[in-house]
Amino acid sequence: MPSEKKANGGAATRGSPVPGDIPVAQREPDAVYQRDRQGQLRPVGRVADVEVDEQGKEILFGEVSHSDDLLLSDEFEYQNYLCLVRKIAFAVKEDKSDARRGRVLRGVTAEILGRVEH
Repeated sequence: MPSEKKANGGAATRGSPVPGDIPVAQREPDAVYQRDRQGQLRPVGRVADVEVDEQGKEILFGEVSHSDDLLLSDEFEYQNYLCLVRKIAFAVKEDKSDARRGRVLRGVTAEILGRVEH
């Protein structure tokens, strides 16, 4: 696991990258990323209708699709934010013939735990 530092008002900051990490600048802007069992960072969902509230330290995702591999109890990364899901308004498993196949979460509130700096 990469080191976490406290900075900017006590928020955790993820410092040096782990080998195989995807630099923030090279990530897809509509994807959320999480570590797999081998510690490799990989995309685990697609997001839409995103509202970031840095003052309130939370992000509201209108929808998270293709999220079958997203472990809701584990932290994840969105752009340069380190987050944790706190609330889900609605979840459904879409038909596999739908372009948004897989688990779809709507009204997802995530706490901002810190920033990703690599």
